[in-house]
Amino acid sequence: MRPTRRRLGVTALLAVAALCVSTASHAIDWAAVPARNITLFYPAQMSWEVLLVQAQHTGANRFKRDRTCRHCHEGDEAASGRLLMGEKAMEPAPIAGKPGAVGAVVKMAHDAENLYVRVEFAPGAQPDARMDPKFEAKVALMFSGPEIAEIVRGGCYAACHIDSASMPLGGDGGGDAKGDDNKSMYLPASRGMITRTGGDHIRPDDQLAALRAQGKYAEYWQANLNPGASPVVVAGAVLEKRHEYPKPAVSATASLDKGKWVVTFMRKLAAGAGYKDIVPGRVYTVGFSIHAGHTNRRFHYVSLENTFGIDAGLSDIPVVPVD
Repeated sequence: MRPTRRRLGVTALLAVAALCVSTASHAIDWAAVPARNITLFYPAQMSWEVLLVQAQHTGANRFKRDRTCRHCHEGDEAASGRLLMGEKAMEPAPIAGKPGAVGAVVKMAHDAENLYVRVEFAPGAQPDARMDPKFEAKVALMFSGPEIAEIVRGGCYAACHIDSASMPLGGDGGGDAKGDDNKSMYLPASRGMITRTGGDHIRPDDQLAALRAQGKYAEYWQANLNPGASPVVVAGAVLEKRHEYPKPAVSATASLDKGKWVVTFMRKLAAGAGYKDIVPGRVYTVGFSIHAGHTNRRFHYVSLENTFGIDAGLSDIPVVPVD
């Protein structure tokens, strides 16, 4: 039976009403939300293993004892990025003209059901690296609770290893991959042993399942960006490797105006299996990354570790309530 004109009108009104409800949930007064200014720096081929070797990292002994990355390096991110960009031992394949650091402004909010993360950044004058022809830029975050001590102390470095793709043992970084160039990020707990050359001894499936049940994995979100296009969102988890979920429980909006990207992620506070519940009073450690100038893999900018939480006291990034 063909619908009548009247029924079509009612259907259209219901659709518009649903759209308004959906849009209203995103109508956050971000100007009223506290900001965290973060400098992301170019890490070159610095890895978890390098952090632990005194001959390669002068703070290794302090880091192994009790220090975090931020204890020693907060405030020096831009200088570190410039240094690593020009350090031949750490960067054998430099991208000419690429800035050593990028600034970002991060804000977080929540309502009764959702977590919102807003990231503003201006990539600046970026050379075209021609590594990823699909996307001009990417912004990502990875986080976990206190159950992963390596992330609490070292942020994203806990998942970055010397035998991962485009790192020293995984390739020359210039596109001619060698060795384990398909090995993704992983966490130390997923290995029976971590040596100076990384970790090949992956724990058996039953042990990995037990780690997941204990929440000992990191969650990540990524928005792949092109001017004038909707972001392509990826979400998943990192344990023995990077797992990308086929249907992410994360959405995002993005805009580019006068050289500045504004990307806003949204996810349910309780998003189901494979995602970490975001609960009041709990502190999470998060690291951010930005790819710019059509780069991929390790050719990105990374932040030092930061904390966030709902009603979690003195976290670096408060998650404020919104209507």
